[in-house]
Amino acid sequence: MKTDIILAGVGGQGILSIATILGAAALAENLHLKQAEVHGMSQRGGDVMSCLRLSSDPIASDLIPRGGADLIVSLEPMEALRYLPYLAPGGRIVSSTVPFVNIGNYPDQEELLRELRALHGTIAFDMDEVAKEVATARSSNMVLLGACAPFTGVAPEAIEDGIRTVFGAKGAKIVDANLAAFRAGMERAKA
Repeated sequence: MKTDIILAGVGGQGILSIATILGAAALAENLHLKQAEVHGMSQRGGDVMSCLRLSSDPIASDLIPRGGADLIVSLEPMEALRYLPYLAPGGRIVSSTVPFVNIGNYPDQEELLRELRALHGTIAFDMDEVAKEVATARSSNMVLLGACAPFTGVAPEAIEDGIRTVFGAKGAKIVDANLAAFRAGMERAKA
């Protein structure tokens, strides 16, 4: 088993929480893990990217080469497209369709979504809307995690345990909301 994942988004969206949860789940399944993060201007709404490499065999490097990502996971459609050069042939994109417009020359949103949806193997929907339906808007990153879970090579039960571990100190209500969002994302991705 080997899965190379690029997690992308904008500062404050919870991309690094996804990486932490997937990392905890992978370790619980005795997988090897390497991770590298680029925070950039994340505190000011800048892009955030994390390379997450999971494998049943030892991993030499934490960086994913161009054309090597099995999965691009993003809470922002422009950020998903930014990392297309890293997507392997046959790779998948799982992305929210909700833009985070923080620059004056943000691309035309309809054109951006058309380009994203035209890519083979893409799952793209409004993660914020699903999060609001089942939990809170702040849990859209867990909806995204649920939507990409079937492609990570990590068992959903292990990911749920990772959610419990990462959010456990915040209380049962937060854990339950994040689990509900995760499960809703899995269901939506199947549709």
